[in-house]
Amino acid sequence: MFMDVVEIQQIIPHRYPFLLVDSILELEPAKRIVGIKNVTFNEPFFAGHFPGSPVMPGVLIVESMAQVAAVLVLREVKDRGKKLVYFMGIDRARFRQPVTPGDQLRIVIEVLMLRPRHGKLKGEAFVRDKLVAEAEILSSIVDRGE
Repeated sequence: MFMDVVEIQQIIPHRYPFLLVDSILELEPAKRIVGIKNVTFNEPFFAGHFPGSPVMPGVLIVESMAQVAAVLVLREVKDRGKKLVYFMGIDRARFRQPVTPGDQLRIVIEVLMLRPRHGKLKGEAFVRDKLVAEAEILSSIVDRGE
């Protein structure tokens, strides 16, 4: 299963400059998803983080994980246009290696628990085959406007 950025935008509401997932490579409904974030020098956050030594902020790596997780969760929701997935918490976050321009993040999300309005998912981010970050993400599905 491959999804490009246009298909991703039909599922989650994020848009440039805050859309942090470029494609989906694999998807097992309610179980697992693999997404890609191409990290380019043109990312707006590199202007200040850090000039002359650009590093992707860890919080944005986690946000990339959360967006890939939201694709997994919302894709199966019948009226997803009326829903949002809120990022409610993070556990066991670890950052193991800097992510820099030219890297490609491969984000693997596995469902730990998924209920109609809440979920807990495990995220791992890799550059090439090296684990660069991991976290458990807690989320809530809400009606837009809540």
